[in-house]
Amino acid sequence: MNAKVKPAPLPPDTVIGGYRIVRKVAAGGFGLVYLALDSDGQQVAVKEYLPSSLATRGPGELAPKIQPDKLSLYRLGLKSFFEEGRSLAQISHPSVVSVLNFFRENETVYMVMNYLEGAALQDFIVTARDLKQDKVFRESTIRSLFDEILRGLRIVHQHKMLHLDIKPANIFITDDNKSVLIDFGAAREVLSKEGNFIRPMYTPGFAAPEMYRRDASMGPWTDIYAIGACIYACMQGYPPNDAPQRQEKDRLTTSLGRLRGVYSDNLIEVVEWCMALDPLSRPQSVFALQKELGREGERRYTKLTLAEKMRMQVEGLMTDNKKAVPASPAKPK
Repeated sequence: MNAKVKPAPLPPDTVIGGYRIVRKVAAGGFGLVYLALDSDGQQVAVKEYLPSSLATRGPGELAPKIQPDKLSLYRLGLKSFFEEGRSLAQISHPSVVSVLNFFRENETVYMVMNYLEGAALQDFIVTARDLKQDKVFRESTIRSLFDEILRGLRIVHQHKMLHLDIKPANIFITDDNKSVLIDFGAAREVLSKEGNFIRPMYTPGFAAPEMYRRDASMGPWTDIYAIGACIYACMQGYPPNDAPQRQEKDRLTTSLGRLRGVYSDNLIEVVEWCMALDPLSRPQSVFALQKELGREGERRYTKLTLAEKMRMQVEGLMTDNKKAVPASPAKPK
């Protein structure tokens, strides 16, 4: 594939579907994300389907140009992107990016989402790493962060959707301390499986081994592998080795071993469980993983400041154990 010129973004002040484009904020292999204003002047994020491998667009133009031999693939991805918008629009959960609207225009599809203020988990990891802290995050922080993310992911799975690109860059921490899953990968998944070209549509280190094989079945366990890899990155400051490297020589246990004493044995075991190379050896559902991550219930809040405890109480994160984990007998106080 020749390195073509990237499709030009829509110019500022372009109006599409009643939204006015302010500026491009991000571009990936699958399209562009803009900051835009709705008719009331509220900020929204607008995601445009425009895979750079299949389409081009000149500066100032609105509609993409698609090479004739790529048209069927382009349409397949478009359909998948549209379905993803429709599915996400049905999910309303604080830990899942909310799709407010989606529409067709300019021979492509647009998804309108809440515009989030804050930073990706990835940015926090890099900052902590640069400060040379002995641990990137406290264990209590890791547990409550992923508790929130898993609540959202569980709803996603209940809607028969998979995320398929969970990584620290796709976990967003808002300025009011909410964690939100962003950038679902359905269109990416369809396009990677089609035609003769398998391009790396996954992120090395976070992609489960089955994502590297065309015939493998994906499921909740595929997203759970990625969650384990994200927790690993929060502990180590770096992503784990990618799945093909691990299949040749697996150093996961060794590198996690260095963290014993820094983090609890339980958290280390949870990461190993999530990141098992064999999909059947992982937690098979988000619920199974939630129970395990919530196990350190008593210890988990001891390191928190009073203000943090208050905030968590307000957010209902400190429900008593009997309510939180109905499957296990009440722990002795």
